[in-house]
Amino acid sequence: MVGATAAPKDRVLLIACGALAREILALKAANGWAHLDLTCLPANLHLWPERIADAVEAAVRKHRPDYAQIFVVYADCGTGGLLQARCAALGVEMVAGPHCYAFFEGNETFAAHAETEFTSFYLTDFLVRQFDAFVWRPMGLDRHPELRDMYFGHYEQLVYLAQTEDPALDALAEAAAARLGLAYARRSTGYGDLAPALAAL
Repeated sequence: MVGATAAPKDRVLLIACGALAREILALKAANGWAHLDLTCLPANLHLWPERIADAVEAAVRKHRPDYAQIFVVYADCGTGGLLQARCAALGVEMVAGPHCYAFFEGNETFAAHAETEFTSFYLTDFLVRQFDAFVWRPMGLDRHPELRDMYFGHYEQLVYLAQTEDPALDALAEAAAARLGLAYARRSTGYGDLAPALAAL
């Protein structure tokens, strides 16, 4: 857990997806949010979204005695509303939105693209860095590249929603699009709705 100096009862705990750790720590440092502590759940829970709500609940119950407030830094993330319902039952708030692609771009902006981008596959900075671990290998494409067309035959483009300006990540994202046989597009989003959600704490 990443902490600071004040007594925990005066502090806010962020229970976050591990895929967001780098961005949360960058926002903490840039804004001087020393009252926020961070604990992360494994990013690979996204491979089994049905496990996310239970994992979040366990973390909330573990840490609740030590903190004045707990905030869950997950969107729905494929749980079909289960995570929102669980957080409501536990009396904790969470980031609004269907997934991190939406809140990084801004939920309203992302929704506005939905009509024209329903054949798009999205990557964030984290997923660009971890493309093999979270996309290529879990889908079996390292062992069975012929599956690519089955998985991605109905997609037309890969859209990289970039949180940072990093030419190395741009190159990796474009290479990922080529590996998937998709056109490539890039949009610079920064931290989107994540920044004001944390600032409100």
